[in-house]
Amino acid sequence: MRSVAVGLFMAFVPLPFQMLFAAVAAIILRVNLPTAAALVWISNPLTMPPILFFAYKLGLWVLRRSPHHMPAFTLSLEWFGGEFLKIWEPLLVGSFLLSASTALLGYAGMRLFWRCTVARRWALRRQRRLSGEPR
Repeated sequence: MRSVAVGLFMAFVPLPFQMLFAAVAAIILRVNLPTAAALVWISNPLTMPPILFFAYKLGLWVLRRSPHHMPAFTLSLEWFGGEFLKIWEPLLVGSFLLSASTALLGYAGMRLFWRCTVARRWALRRQRRLSGEPR
């Protein structure tokens, strides 16, 4: 359950090598490493642009700022030096909120799933015991 929270949290952090960070966090927090590392792949090269855009918009909304109109993205030092410095704050605020909320929802969802599974198994066990069925 905690490994789901770790993996989901790291999935929305706007850093490269998220899987490495999730693995280190899983080791430090003593949670299931494969689960934490696998959940990071929710944000992959196809899903990362919409995730970052949503995080940026969420950060703008939380900080009550208007969007910065920027030229198209180009992989250059000029873009990072000029444009990224204008959008980093709402992007990080939105990413943190997205990370924290998905981690919390993932943890709560897994806990609910686990409780329902255990309750169902106990009910089946009780039913078998009352009906005299062999195990």
